[in-house]
Amino acid sequence: MDSIYSTNGYEEIVEGVKIKTLKKDDSMLMSEFVLKKGTKLPEHSHPDVKSGYLLKGKIRLYINGKMRELVPGSSWCIQNGLVHWAEVEEDSVLIEVFSPVKNEYPVYIDDVEVTR
Repeated sequence: MDSIYSTNGYEEIVEGVKIKTLKKDDSMLMSEFVLKKGTKLPEHSHPDVKSGYLLKGKIRLYINGKMRELVPGSSWCIQNGLVHWAEVEEDSVLIEVFSPVKNEYPVYIDDVEVTR
């Protein structure tokens, strides 16, 4: 799959968290997240490295118990296996990239608007 573009395709995966796949291939997965103010993302970890960039909003990101205040323009990288969680302080939009990606990650798109 070379590229995906969709103005639709958001999937609400849990209350307050919508996701859309922007790009997925054998080496990486790039997703856009729309997070509602007040949402708390539970403690979790990933088998892949995850990097992100905050486009809009304000988020408190905790990595291994250390808090980092994210504002538009903030970026982060979470190594595989590190426990992290977040509190959404304002409605937020962010981009995250997982690499290398495991095939079990779902792809959230509107198939009608997929371009290759």
